[in-house]
Amino acid sequence: MNDVNEDRAKLSDEAPVPEELLVSEDLPPDHRSGFVVLVGKPNVGKSTLMNRWLGTKLAPVSPKPQTTRSRLLGILTREEAQVIFVDTPGIHDPRHKLGELMVSTARHAVAEADLALFMVDGAFPPTQGDERVAGLMDASEEAPVYLVINKTDLVTMEDLHDGWAPFVAEHAYAKSFSISALTGKGCDDLLDDVVAALPQGPRFFPADQISDIRERVIAAELIREQLMRHLDQEVPHATAVVVDEYQRRSEDALYIAATVYVEKESQKGIVIGSGGRMVKRVGTDARHELERFTGLNVFLDLWVKVRKNWRRNERFLRQLGYDPAAGL
Repeated sequence: MNDVNEDRAKLSDEAPVPEELLVSEDLPPDHRSGFVVLVGKPNVGKSTLMNRWLGTKLAPVSPKPQTTRSRLLGILTREEAQVIFVDTPGIHDPRHKLGELMVSTARHAVAEADLALFMVDGAFPPTQGDERVAGLMDASEEAPVYLVINKTDLVTMEDLHDGWAPFVAEHAYAKSFSISALTGKGCDDLLDDVVAALPQGPRFFPADQISDIRERVIAAELIREQLMRHLDQEVPHATAVVVDEYQRRSEDALYIAATVYVEKESQKGIVIGSGGRMVKRVGTDARHELERFTGLNVFLDLWVKVRKNWRRNERFLRQLGYDPAAGL
């Protein structure tokens, strides 16, 4: 997939920006724009927060860690600013080539951002995973870092302070915020502060564009979200989704055919389920999400195939849009 490095290469301050890359509009003289990366260990609410700010489900969300596998751009345009959010995979100890690419994607995104939001789960005290990300943030010299303590709806303010005050004091963050991405508490104030921190500049995307990702890629992610939600243990992490056909059949109807890849025959049986019940349930819930996203009536066909050890297969990872040679 394209990554924020490529976007930044196009929009770098080190060289004149080609006029054709900028959106020509009448903007306020103090208009702001820039890249804001959301980073943290898995399952801290990065995608939930970005989806809330965008007002639509762009990034997949589930209770399971490592739901986000690749960098997702979400574009929020307001009259006074354009914020380009970069939702990254959770930083973790990788166990295969896919995991290595996920962590590399997050590291590169941090290096190229105008502002980094380091998100943590405030419902629990700091973990080794948080310390691992904190080390990456401490080493970042390019962008200011805001610590965003999420899930405050699940903990008292007293416990939140007792659990996180030493962590905040230990690291030098530009600012810290307590929010709930689920309920929206504190999210508007954080967004206002994010906008104020961005450099002055033009819009890089049209005002009605919410992502740089093709709709069929978003469709694959929304299908995979339901696999993450309905399957247990290692099985959902062993799935990949490829949209084979994405065709508008009429003014209000969209046909999507997708293949779910797994690594073992036993996993294929689990994904299909007894009498096809599991894949039918996944397909039904994915279709509802796709209809919400597209505003169309969606007809979804799902197929399940085995691709042994695909997470360690560089050729297949390239087919999925990753670039193992670049580490992204």
